[in-house]
Amino acid sequence: MLLEGFMLRALAGGIGIALVAGPLGCFVVWRRMAYFGDALAHGALLGVALGFALEVDPNLTTLAAFVLFALILTGLQGRQELATDTLLGILSHGALAMGLVAVSFMDPLRVDLMGYLLGDILSVSVVDLAWIFGGGALVLVVLAALWTNLLTMAVHEELARAEGVPVAAMRLVLMMLMSVVILLAMKIVGILLITALLIVPAATARHFARTPETMALLAAMFGGMAVLGGLFASLTWDTPSGPSIVAAAVLLFSVSALARGLVQR
Repeated sequence: MLLEGFMLRALAGGIGIALVAGPLGCFVVWRRMAYFGDALAHGALLGVALGFALEVDPNLTTLAAFVLFALILTGLQGRQELATDTLLGILSHGALAMGLVAVSFMDPLRVDLMGYLLGDILSVSVVDLAWIFGGGALVLVVLAALWTNLLTMAVHEELARAEGVPVAAMRLVLMMLMSVVILLAMKIVGILLITALLIVPAATARHFARTPETMALLAAMFGGMAVLGGLFASLTWDTPSGPSIVAAAVLLFSVSALARGLVQR
């Protein structure tokens, strides 16, 4: 019964994240924001370290770190001194390095470093599920409400600006939504692999979708399939759950790309 309980919670948590990460990941793919996702995710460890150092809920300090990073990243998009990917690389790896250094000064019993880096979906609790489904519902509601503006911006930013879309505000909203999903998904696949859960199912869905809405739905479906396959592999071969989920997602992408190539031939 205990086994069934934690497996059901793990499955529910993984599916909950997949349902949100799929549609949001489509915008990450359309706008080529994988680097931004990595920078936000790597900043999460610094937020966690601050939480333990200040003896407050790490989720709160991580969210605060995300807000700061989202503002910085949004500002970087308008700077020309260095290429955007160079600036993002500096910020991303700098945040990860500072987080790792900060954690090294703490009691190892207080910080499960591997759990944060690679995820620990099998330890998902009822409280975690409440956060996942509550936060996920909020993200989906905001996405649905702003879908047209976000989609117009993804297709052509200058055209969106000409049509009166507040592009700067939409960029910031997209960053904040990514921050929420990364915060919710940390326990599922870990800080190092969160961006993969955003982009790989969306990239897989792109092989089959003819409309943006279809791509969003298919991305959620492929994400759910990756969670199922990864959990099965983790239980069968005793592999880390987070990396197993991402590996399953990459396998789905590879098979779909191969199938599409054969059909086109």
